Amino acid sequence: MNSLRRMLGSNIRQYGMVLALAAIVLYFQFRTDGVLLKPLNVSNLLTQNSYILILAIGMVMVIISRHIDLSVGSVAAFVGAVAAIMMTKWDLPWFVAVVLCLGLGALIGAWHGFWVAYVGIPAFIVTLASMLIFRGLTLTVLNGETVANLPPQFEGMGNGFLPEIGPDTGLHNLTMLIGAAMSAFVVWIEFRRRASATRYQFDVAPRPLFLAKVALEVVVIMYFVYVLAQYRGLPVVAVILFALVGLYTFLMSRTVIGRQIYAVGGNVDAATMSGVRTRRIDFLVLTNMGMLAALAGMVFAARLTAANPKAGVNFELDAIAAAFIGGAAVTGGVGTVVGAIIGGFVMGVLNNGMSLRGVGIDWQQTIKGLVLLAAVAFDVYNKRRAAVGGGAGAEKENAAAPPPPELEEQLAELPDSLVTTTGTGDATAGT
Repeated sequence: MNSLRRMLGSNIRQYGMVLALAAIVLYFQFRTDGVLLKPLNVSNLLTQNSYILILAIGMVMVIISRHIDLSVGSVAAFVGAVAAIMMTKWDLPWFVAVVLCLGLGALIGAWHGFWVAYVGIPAFIVTLASMLIFRGLTLTVLNGETVANLPPQFEGMGNGFLPEIGPDTGLHNLTMLIGAAMSAFVVWIEFRRRASATRYQFDVAPRPLFLAKVALEVVVIMYFVYVLAQYRGLPVVAVILFALVGLYTFLMSRTVIGRQIYAVGGNVDAATMSGVRTRRIDFLVLTNMGMLAALAGMVFAARLTAANPKAGVNFELDAIAAAFIGGAAVTGGVGTVVGAIIGGFVMGVLNNGMSLRGVGIDWQQTIKGLVLLAAVAFDVYNKRRAAVGGGAGAEKENAAAPPPPELEEQLAELPDSLVTTTGTGDATAGT
């Protein structure tokens, strides 16, 4: 029971966000008479929030490393505009334009990383300047006009669906197969993680609770893909998003550079003394953010089937909100990719549910702001509680620390008559 309490205490923020997302979904499913989870709406919910979720993956890494990036909306708009010009004015093949624009985004991120990591200007100032710069460049590239007639293959990034295979079953067969494969992979990962924790004598949940958790994850995945399979199947952008989530989750949890990002965000001085090249980490994190912003901008342009001068407005705010709601700490060093995705879906479901209910944009913005404030306040409250109470499994207040080994050796050499024992059990030399 104590081990379970410690596990829940250490993960209370993420578990809380999962429960909050489930509660929001159930509430709007009831209030909209079942419209929220209809196949068409679920598909729209996924595609409408895809670019924000892509940005949230990069943003949570930036926040973990104790920085912030305010330029992602403008960078996304600029790269989307450049991609449209490449394909419509320069007649470049769509896949060549995509690769070049990903490189352009990485170059913009490297520009940010240079000023932040090697010059020492705070990321807030650097990216604020870039937000203005690339918003102006977007207007310059597009001449203030919308550029349409994009190639159908490019538009498929934002509006396309996976092809159908096999016989007509009334469902999208390929989507169901992918869902089954994802479920099997999740089961394997969970059992592998539990076996690893047991081998190193870490706290694990009781077996019945663990099996119930795995079963619930499988049910949620299969229900999700079943709903999508009733419409047109899994959107192409969802495949891109799931691939990014898997890749960056592995990067942050299983690689040296991922551990170094957490180390730099947690305590940059300690990381430097431990041999971590902190400037290199800052540079790479911001470079990666630029590349993901470029991808998000192209996905958004593909979904709109055009590049618009007003694209990307407030993208940075939604991405930052998703990261914080999903468990990232304001001070850095804490956060997960999956948590940022959950935070993004919390905001997305709120937007979609309130729109279905006819709530005005004014109240939508107000409620989203309150949700963000509550999430950060919850994080601050947990940190203060852990600092005051010592966290889960804290020692009793009257428990004394054991004496150092040197003192124990000296006491052992003294005659018994000169050694007394206090009420707390500490050995002291008698007078």
